[in-house]
Amino acid sequence: MIPTPYLLFLGDAPDKLAAKVAQGIKDWRPENAVGQLRLEGCQADLGLTDMTLEEAKAAGAKTLVIGVANRGGVISPVWKEVLIAAIEAGFDIASGLHNLLRNEADLVAASMAHGTNLHDVRVPGIDYPIANGVKRTGKRVLAVGTDCSVGKMYTGLAIDAEMQKRGMKSTFRATGQTGILITGQGCPLDAVIADFMAGAVEYISPDNDPDHWDVIEGQGSLFHVSYSGVTMALIHGGQPDAIILAHEPTRTHMRGLPDYDLPSLEALRDMCLPIARVANPACQVVGISVNTAALTEDEAKEYLAKVEAEMGLPAVDPYRDGAERLVDALEAM
Repeated sequence: MIPTPYLLFLGDAPDKLAAKVAQGIKDWRPENAVGQLRLEGCQADLGLTDMTLEEAKAAGAKTLVIGVANRGGVISPVWKEVLIAAIEAGFDIASGLHNLLRNEADLVAASMAHGTNLHDVRVPGIDYPIANGVKRTGKRVLAVGTDCSVGKMYTGLAIDAEMQKRGMKSTFRATGQTGILITGQGCPLDAVIADFMAGAVEYISPDNDPDHWDVIEGQGSLFHVSYSGVTMALIHGGQPDAIILAHEPTRTHMRGLPDYDLPSLEALRDMCLPIARVANPACQVVGISVNTAALTEDEAKEYLAKVEAEMGLPAVDPYRDGAERLVDALEAM
């Protein structure tokens, strides 16, 4: 277990979206977020108190969490001075980057010298099986996005929270670093060997009660040439009974791919549903989740109404307005 609470390290994040790991922890586990630590030039701000290591230690923080998810998941050399100073001050370090803490000799040496721990979240702790495609009992819902980082995890967490509020049986199944840091468990799916990814999804969403919902955290996008593989594994391994389409309306191109336009919600629906029905012929698209954070209240209402009229499905921002209508649609299945 990673000791809480956390000091969230934003480093030199170029924008708010680059600090999505820290943002997710702050939004869904605010009791674990003591403050933030930013380097000069950081363009992200969670609205938490900016703290030095000494101030965070005095406030009770036990672990410095690297809250930045940069392209390629690497530990920037400019972060090292802070990370080593944190270890020397008695902090554990937690990271979900592909570049593992345990592979950095200077961090390992400092940790050993000062009796602290390095927590690599993006390391599978289980030998996952190859998927067998056998139908499992229980129900499953998966958010599938037009792009990366459009709100698939927030959608899942909001749906699970609403189900819990209603007394329904549900479990959020984390498949990425932020979800694991929020819930304390899950599978870092993009770090699983490709042949075993779909099997890992089967493993974390096993047979359950007929009225139990596994809310599987979505990843990547079928239209994103860098990360489509993990999305396919989630769709086939998850065998979702229901799919929620997730979208961010202000994007001008796929994240990190300036030459690729975002697909329409219609194109996403028409691509993902036949793929999902390979593993579960009964799968349905039941709703649309729109990340309206960059829109005003009036703009958001107008956009959601437009999407709902065009798609014939409930369209909501589950973080801004709640996931009630999405859960209504799931209950009606």
